[in-house]
Amino acid sequence: MPASLPELRQAIAELLPRLRRFGRTLAHSHEDADDLVQIAIEKALTRTDQWTPGTRLDSWMFRIMQNAWIDELRARERRGQTFLPEEEGDHIGDATASGSQLDAILVRKAVARLSEEHRAVVGLVLVEGLSYQEAAETLGVPVGTVTSRLARAREALQELLGEWP
Repeated sequence: MPASLPELRQAIAELLPRLRRFGRTLAHSHEDADDLVQIAIEKALTRTDQWTPGTRLDSWMFRIMQNAWIDELRARERRGQTFLPEEEGDHIGDATASGSQLDAILVRKAVARLSEEHRAVVGLVLVEGLSYQEAAETLGVPVGTVTSRLARAREALQELLGEWP
């Protein structure tokens, strides 16, 4: 548990791989995900006084990221710009991609087709391993909402993955 500002900064830095993974779950492109992580870390470091020692730092950071992503989506909507994922062209004609790599690509594409709410809950619970309660607190929704979103997301993923050979 970080007790000082330098320790808090170090703890945030140690969360970087998980933050990047969650960012990629929320965003459709690696660039957007990296931008989202940068925004979240900047916000966290400028608002360290808002973090409550004794609480989960990862949940606080995930919440900042979720809110930053919502802000970004709203800004894009206002601008009338939604960027298409560049990953659509990745690995085309790549003879070196193994079956497991192709499966991972298919799963990432399926997750990218989920709604924002479903991607967020999949990222927090299935990828990051947060409990339903922790995910609910991070997203600011009741536990039952997390449960139902996750169930719907799993159903949608099964349908989407059934579309591909």
